[in-house]
Parts: sequence; structure tokens; C-alpha cells
Amino acid sequence: MSVFLSGFASLVGHFADLLQPLFQGGATAAAIILFTACVRLAVHPLSRAAARGQKARTKLSPQIAALRKKHSKNPERLQKAIMELHKKKKVSPLAGCLPSLLQIPAFFLMYHLFSSREIGGRPNELLGHSLGAAPLGDRWKDALADGGIFGGAGLVYVALFAIVVAVATFNYRRTKQQMAAMPMPTAGADGQQMPGMGAMTKLMPLMSFATLITVGVVPLAAALYVVTSTTWTAVERAYLYRDVPAGALATAA
Repeated sequence: MSVFLSGFASLVGHFADLLQPLFQGGATAAAIILFTACVRLAVHPLSRAAARGQKARTKLSPQIAALRKKHSKNPERLQKAIMELHKKKKVSPLAGCLPSLLQIPAFFLMYHLFSSREIGGRPNELLGHSLGAAPLGDRWKDALADGGIFGGAGLVYVALFAIVVAVATFNYRRTKQQMAAMPMPTAGADGQQMPGMGAMTKLMPLMSFATLITVGVVPLAAALYVVTSTTWTAVERAYLYRDVPAGALATAA
């Protein structure tokens, strides 16, 4: 892990040096945003492939509904029939998970980098960098203890929370529109209530707001990664699914 952290610290430092003439004291924060953009660009082809797979699954929804009705009393046969249908149409049900899974290592690297006091036996110099008055290694609780919500560091978090709320509201409205146009079924083909589906349907539109908790508890550097990636995701999905009718994604998910 130490080797990865050292290499990652050098990469962030190199980005910061390149951005120093433009961003001065905020160069490291800008480097984190640039790094996040590079990660998202790297996985964008997978996001496009996931979008194509999602649209393909949307077209299979009527056939899957027919299979659910046909094999309502035989779950094992239903699962096998759905897998065979996906294989026949060359659709992977897991394709949509890959972009998110590939971002997890980058997030944890960022988290550990700005949580470690030493890297390779030397003091972590990156902890001395900041965004405005907020050190990149500090958390929201540190900002509250140093000046409160409207102190120098607190205002940085106010701005981040405002961005998260704006993005979450956009996602909330988009999800609500999809689910209103074509609600997700809460009962199976046999008429029996599907356990947990009612609660999940109510909670799904609110999931984007959970990012607020993440931003509040991780180091500021990791929070910048999360906010940048979340914003990218919202814009990317709006673009990739611009030609999908409202509600279609909700039923295909």
C-alpha cells in the first residue's frame, strides 16, 4: 500500500505543479479535480457500453415480463430463462456496475493519501495544502471547530454541500419522473408482494442525497473527488440516456 500511496502522491504533486501558475494556492485541489476527470474519462467507454446495455435491457422488458408470468411458480427456471435471454441478445446484466466498481480504488487511494501523516517514512507534505482556508486533509468537523459554518473553512464546505444538493435535486427529479411515468412493480407475477420493493421504491429517489454524508465525514480531498465524480455522473447520464423515454430505465433496472 505504501508503494501505491507514494506513486499516487507523486502523481497528484505533478498535476499540482503543472496547475500552479493558474491556481496558485489551490493548485493541489485543482489537481484532485483534474485527476478525477481523468479517471472518469478513462471509464467513460465503459459508461457508454453500460448505457447501450441498459437500453438493450429496456427493449427486453416485455419479454422478461412474459417470462416472469410464465415461470412465476418456478424461480430457478425463471432465472435460467432470463440468463438465456440475456446471452441470446448479448446483453450483460452486470455491465452497468463496472464504471462504479472501477472508481472505488481511486477513491480509497485519495482517502488514504489525505488521511496518512506519513508516506514512505516521510511526512505527508500534501496535508499542508488547502482549498481556500480549508486544509485538504481536514474534515467538516475540523472546519466547524475552526470558525464554524461561516468561517473560512466552513464556507468551502457550504459550497460543496450546495453543489451536492443541486446535483441530488436534479437526480431526484429525474428519477421521480421516470418512476411516475412507469412505476416499478412491487408485486410478482403471482400477485404476491415482493419483499422490500415498496420501501426501495420510496427510497430510490432520495439516494443521491446520501452523498452529503460522505462529503461531511471524509477528508476534504476525498470530498472533492466525490463531488466532482457525482457531478460528472449526473451530466454523463443525462447525455447518454437523452434519447431514452422517461420511465424506461426504471423498469429495466
